[in-house]
Amino acid sequence: MKLPEQIEFLQNARKPQRTTSERLDGRHVVITGATAGIGLETARRFAHEGAELTLVCRNPEKSARVADELSAGAGGRPTTVLADLSRLDEVRRAASQIIESGRPIDVLVSNAGLHSTTRQLTEDGHELVYGVNHLAAFLLTRLLVPRLIESAPARIIFVNSQGHRFGALDPDDLRWDRRRYKGIRGYGASKTAQLLILPILADALQASGVTVNAMHPGAVRSQIGMNNGFFYRLYSKTFVALFLKETSIASDALHYLAAAKELSETTGLYFNLTNEETPARHARNAALGERIWTLSEEACGLPPMVR
Repeated sequence: MKLPEQIEFLQNARKPQRTTSERLDGRHVVITGATAGIGLETARRFAHEGAELTLVCRNPEKSARVADELSAGAGGRPTTVLADLSRLDEVRRAASQIIESGRPIDVLVSNAGLHSTTRQLTEDGHELVYGVNHLAAFLLTRLLVPRLIESAPARIIFVNSQGHRFGALDPDDLRWDRRRYKGIRGYGASKTAQLLILPILADALQASGVTVNAMHPGAVRSQIGMNNGFFYRLYSKTFVALFLKETSIASDALHYLAAAKELSETTGLYFNLTNEETPARHARNAALGERIWTLSEEACGLPPMVR
């Protein structure tokens, strides 16, 4: 029996997951947030599959350790690019460093994200979770699009979340100046924004050979939220973690989305791991999507994209 659209994700979570035997030998993959959780496990999986990696990370010590660990992979030692994604100037610098390397980009995995229990503002004046989860990914993607088009066929994958179903995106109050901030609502707003711009970006890239899709990585031990206080971390590690699965589930799904031949022309979709799923209604509002797209361009200091 088909469940109502609002809870279809419960049924999809139990479906068998798709896999592929396709490898990533010689393909250059850029991954953000690769020092822990889903990003780290994905970097390990992609290195095993022969990918040449560029890891965009905030912490220099952790990024060096990850690069050392992965250096024995078929793709050789990963390149690390240091950037605090809460600062848009550092996102721009990271994009410039990646472009200046002269390498093609075959896959871009925007994985970095956070959840905050309190309202915080970035140095640029944006609400922190919205700034990192949506604006940083939006800006990095836009800046790398020309190289992705030159490298086509290429793929962009946004690591999104079922948390988008909590909604709370208000284009007139993106900083939560007028509303009481709640962590899960702020997180939902950031993920909703990303899904709203997904079809717009997909349409803009339609004839370019570059696809863009988003995915929920499953209920896994992602390490997200570990930036919060002691009691939050204790609760997450001792209770919530009991109900979560291994991050390899997410990395397996990301490998499928990055490598499967049958997805070579699939674009603009949201996946629950590897199964296509309909996002929440509020994340499919075309008019709101256009407004968030424009506001995102303005916040990032980008000229309007030709589309």
